[in-house]
Amino acid sequence: MSTSNDILHKYLQVSRHITDKFRVYYGKLNLTYPQSIVLAILEADGPMPISALAEAAGSANSTISGVVDRLEKMDLVQRVRSDSDRRVIYVSTTEQFQQHFSKMRDSAADRFSAALKSLSEEETDAVARGLALLNHALTAQED
Repeated sequence: MSTSNDILHKYLQVSRHITDKFRVYYGKLNLTYPQSIVLAILEADGPMPISALAEAAGSANSTISGVVDRLEKMDLVQRVRSDSDRRVIYVSTTEQFQQHFSKMRDSAADRFSAALKSLSEEETDAVARGLALLNHALTAQED
């Protein structure tokens, strides 16, 4: 039976693999790790307010606001006021980001997909179930 230390060690190994690929992908863009996190979240989830972006990144609003400021200067993200509630401002990736970096993004996604395809369907399902269970247990600890 695996101990909590065994599971943590395996999680950290997997996390390191993913983070390393992440850094290679975004490092080619001369972006910092926090900037790459913000862009990855926006790519995956689409436009969102700073508060939701900060929550998804696990950072403070002020920290993410500074990251967004720098990405905005690089013309990689933009702030857009909501049509339905003028008090809400959404952050989204720009057309420039989408056009120039889609090939690199697809390459990174293909590498991850290839790793998963090396597993059987049952193994892939087991990974998904295990991650969902771990996420549920960690979330329950936060509440």
